Amino acid sequence: MYQKTILENGIRVITEQMDIFSSVSICVLIETGPRDEPIEKCGVAHLSEHLMFQGTSNRNALQIARLMDGAGGYMGGFTSRDYTCYSATVLSDYTTYVLDLFGDILLNSIFPNESLAKEKESVVCEIEAARDQPDIRTANLFRATRWANHSLGYPIVGYSNTVSNLTRHDIIYFVHQNYLPNKIIVAASGNINHKNFVTQVGDAFWRMLGEKTSIAYSMPNTELKIVTESLPVSQAYFSLGIRACQYANTNRYLVHVINKILGGGISSRLFRKIREEQGLVYNISSEYMAYLEDGVLIVEGSTIPEYLQTVLEQIILELKNLFSCDEPIDDEELLIAKTHLKGQHIIAGENVDTRMSRLATQELYFHRYIDTKEITTAIETIEGEALKDLLQTNLYQNLSKATLSIVGPTIDKYVSIDKITKLLEKNN
Repeated sequence: MYQKTILENGIRVITEQMDIFSSVSICVLIETGPRDEPIEKCGVAHLSEHLMFQGTSNRNALQIARLMDGAGGYMGGFTSRDYTCYSATVLSDYTTYVLDLFGDILLNSIFPNESLAKEKESVVCEIEAARDQPDIRTANLFRATRWANHSLGYPIVGYSNTVSNLTRHDIIYFVHQNYLPNKIIVAASGNINHKNFVTQVGDAFWRMLGEKTSIAYSMPNTELKIVTESLPVSQAYFSLGIRACQYANTNRYLVHVINKILGGGISSRLFRKIREEQGLVYNISSEYMAYLEDGVLIVEGSTIPEYLQTVLEQIILELKNLFSCDEPIDDEELLIAKTHLKGQHIIAGENVDTRMSRLATQELYFHRYIDTKEITTAIETIEGEALKDLLQTNLYQNLSKATLSIVGPTIDKYVSIDKITKLLEKNN
């Protein structure tokens, strides 16, 4: 059963009671992240989240770590593009325990200088380690190119130089400016009583005051961009993406279905034709990535350098055939895609952590609760004509404004950028 209460200070408290479970999954979602960073402070949101567990005015870092382990479940935090989240999954008896700890770290963290220095070193190591992973490097290059001079293009972890230059004052200022009650959602799913939970949240966060005006973030402008980076590796890695729609757009279910048909499974067009029939790749897939103000449909994979030109040409051909409806979606493809989406949603929902995450993100993106029946019905009622309209009037037109990133050995030797550019620009 879904219930929602707004506390006097503006914190939204949302629960879904499921008595069949003995556990409860809790999160404190804060509507802040890289989108609220100036470029010179890139990485401050992520570093702030790390430092929340490094000591408060009541507990030191070791005591916090022991309390987290002592809950007998999982507790931690993460930073995403659109928000920062602190979460826990524990036995329901530990609900007050979790909220007390979260209240302490969010209200009383002291960000000690010695911990700041260590965490900065750790994050810089994380940044440099990613540079040794060509698939991550390709994805980061895609983002930086697709959303140049926009927060979506910044790395969540920041850059080595910006992180190294962050100060304790930067952390305190960011937290005080953004960790505010009207930007906080506390969600819980599992063996939980809403009334009691609201009281417990109020006890933990009553001292949190202040309000921040919402900022209207602009949609990033894009044009056709192809960027390459030479790296001494055995495979060539690629990310090819086009604008789709934002997270909360009414066309989102259509894009999810299109993604399944394109490269979202082992019966998808890309997997079947480029891997199974032609044997040109081992890894190839597509993904729909959506955020508050933008979204992309992206194809990613890797191949040996000698095959790269052919693989890219085949991907563009498949995109054109699908988007232009020259190879229309047949009834079987549509049924399989819809069945797969519904099945994934229902199966994932048999987990309290997933249910909690849905509560919080639905409130963030839609400001309301969307139950499983509404979602599965929306998927079931998708028809071919609606897909055709979106494909031809939106995705097909956006193909000429695609972004392509490639990382691999001596790219210029294996790929004709001019030919790829002409193929993407020519929508006929």
